[in-house]
Amino acid sequence: KITLYRKQLNAIMANASARPFVLGLTGGMAMGKSAATAWWRALGFRVFDADECVHKLYASGGAAVEPVERAFPGSTSVESGVDRSKLSVAVAATEREAALKTLEQPE
Repeated sequence: KITLYRKQLNAIMANASARPFVLGLTGGMAMGKSAATAWWRALGFRVFDADECVHKLYASGGAAVEPVERAFPGSTSVESGVDRSKLSVAVAATEREAALKTLEQPE
């Protein structure tokens, strides 16, 4: 299937302007976003994966660990960084999802 799609995409790209285009992909959990981006990578497209960036920010020593700990005490550890399940509980308990978004996406 990938070969077929590659031929179709190559035909589209041959007729496209020289300008690059950006395609966004959103969806809920378990909706196939990772599968779709893996497919695009296999076809040779460059992919920016925001989830990968957040995982790096949340990892031990990541730039988001300290701010998340200040905003949601007890949701991190030195060994593993941000514990996403503890953070989820803390966010739900305090209804402070907007505060978390501010930490993840500063202006």
